[in-house]
Amino acid sequence: MPRRVRARFRTTAITVGVAAVAVLTGTATAATGASDQRRSAAERRPAVAAERTHEVEYFTGPNGHGRHTTVPAATPERIARAQHPLSPAERAGDGDVTPIVESGSTADKVDVVVIGDGYTAAQQGDFHADARSKWQQISAVQPYASYRELFNVWAVDAVSNDSGVSGDPTQSVVKDTALSSRFWCDGLERLLCVDTDKVESYATKAPAADLVIVLSNAAKYGGAGYNDVTSRPGYDGIATASSDHPDSDQVAVHETGHSLGKLADEYVYEEYGTYTGPEPADSNISTLSTSAMAAQRTKWYRWLGQQSPDGGSVGAYEGGGYYPRGLNRPTRNSIMRTLGREFNLPGREAMIAGFYRHASVLASDTPADKTLTRRERVSVEVPASATVRWYVDGREVRSARGKLSVTPRSLGVPVFGHGHHITARATDGTDAVRDPELRNLLTDSRSWRVRG
Repeated sequence: MPRRVRARFRTTAITVGVAAVAVLTGTATAATGASDQRRSAAERRPAVAAERTHEVEYFTGPNGHGRHTTVPAATPERIARAQHPLSPAERAGDGDVTPIVESGSTADKVDVVVIGDGYTAAQQGDFHADARSKWQQISAVQPYASYRELFNVWAVDAVSNDSGVSGDPTQSVVKDTALSSRFWCDGLERLLCVDTDKVESYATKAPAADLVIVLSNAAKYGGAGYNDVTSRPGYDGIATASSDHPDSDQVAVHETGHSLGKLADEYVYEEYGTYTGPEPADSNISTLSTSAMAAQRTKWYRWLGQQSPDGGSVGAYEGGGYYPRGLNRPTRNSIMRTLGREFNLPGREAMIAGFYRHASVLASDTPADKTLTRRERVSVEVPASATVRWYVDGREVRSARGKLSVTPRSLGVPVFGHGHHITARATDGTDAVRDPELRNLLTDSRSWRVRG
């Protein structure tokens, strides 16, 4: 089986009135209708044809539900006025890339790019330490914890003239930073905005970018999810988080539920009332009851009745996709509903599938186009939950099952003859993925030609 060609997935499902896969449609309306959520300045001001805006998600506290609003893409004038060019010495290190985690080829791994803002040239070492710490926090959450070896993490230095970010500790504070990070974005204290064009200019410096996180140099709680951003490097969405607040990693984890897992939000706005539209495309919200789901063998029916890591059993709980009625979610309170929680079972399944849309279950440092000698060793890497099988000219060598390093000779490739091939095929046997269509992503193979 030829190696799967890696593709950059940029999926947009159209869903009436709910968040649709990576693009959260209708979020401007959510900002208007949500309780104690002010209308954004972008909505109140007269429409300007040339003005670009972003739909963003933010959280007012570590254990809160998300809210949405629309913000201008442009940096506010009062912050833009404070920005000045770097000195030649500062420019020398601007844009440097440091590997935080190197697990393998960018073609075989999920590539996470972390960009720091509000760090001066002398503070880039602090940024690298913060990037490592934040990734350790994120990757401690399941299913990240079980799949750490699928990720590369790259730190990109963005040198700022000032240390810290605008709006910290008070709204009047203005800092000259590389990405224009700012709290009090559009008048909302915990909403931490950035200049998305500047983010992209730094993200392109990394070897690859499947997921982008901006760490703003602050201890103040805040963050944001830019879920309508698509980019030339291939990433969909940007998550922002304060570097030194102990709970800010949860914002980033939730946002990856959208960007990698293609999951909808499971929280609600009371003002939305009752959903009356068609069945949503999102895998974790549905108009169906448990009995209808089971009868139709659709959505998360395979998980019904199972104990979920976020508490309780999987069922159909009313409220989700911003609607308090008419839409159901799989569990009472997953991380797609409240920060600080776990992904539920359907959510974990979606996240693992998301990992494998960018990464391969099987990786090897030996190029597939290389012709091997009989004594030449070839090694492969797989997740702990995967099993490797080896084949010579299409026939399995059962004695080699599970081995991660072999030689063609040890597999029994004949001394004479030409055109022999050996193949390694790996399948992730995790029981966290039950959907057969998603399980297709969990198998991959590599083949090498062997000369006699």
